[in-house]
Amino acid sequence: MLSVRRLPHLYPQDRWLFLTWSLHGAVRPYRFPPPHKASAGQAFVWLDHQLDIARAGPLFLRQEAIARLVVESLHRGAELGHYELASFVVMANHVHVLLLPKVPPSRLLKSLKGCTAREANRLLGRTGEPFWQRESYDHWVRDAREWRRIEFYIENNPVKAGLVSRAEEYRWSSKWSVDTSVDAARTSACATNYFDSATPGAGGWGDARPTTASAPR
Repeated sequence: MLSVRRLPHLYPQDRWLFLTWSLHGAVRPYRFPPPHKASAGQAFVWLDHQLDIARAGPLFLRQEAIARLVVESLHRGAELGHYELASFVVMANHVHVLLLPKVPPSRLLKSLKGCTAREANRLLGRTGEPFWQRESYDHWVRDAREWRRIEFYIENNPVKAGLVSRAEEYRWSSKWSVDTSVDAARTSACATNYFDSATPGAGGWGDARPTTASAPR
């Protein structure tokens, strides 16, 4: 499936995806990777580091209510079977997620970002202002070895950024207490409204049924 936004994005069916999106305005023009960062992977790691060390610009995801909103929405989508959720982390200005889509990823992202943006703006007392960067980074996982490497990269992000000493200590991550996060997700009106609008089975992705996340073998 080819999803065309500012750039074309290739989404192979039945493959795990590593997704990253940031707050609107978090990626400044001067933060774009230098020319010697030639490969897409090198450019991504460079840019992710710039986001991690940012001390200015939008940092709304530091706020507990907004971070919780994003985490609850991610768990709610997995509960409803729209994807298998393996790992995630909500940083101050961006989000990393590793998931296996059961609905077209382009529609999933549009709905997730749209609903969380509206609710976050409501919490911030804003109306009609862009919340997320329009473009998202995506990478489909080639094999089990890469899956494990990406899972570690996501959950270790707060450690690498110097926020905690162990991944388990960071609250807005899949390394935090899963039971607590899932229970809270059941009360998330935003997550419920968002996923009610994303109908499973469209675009050749098959019927979405709740499943347990597992790494590719």
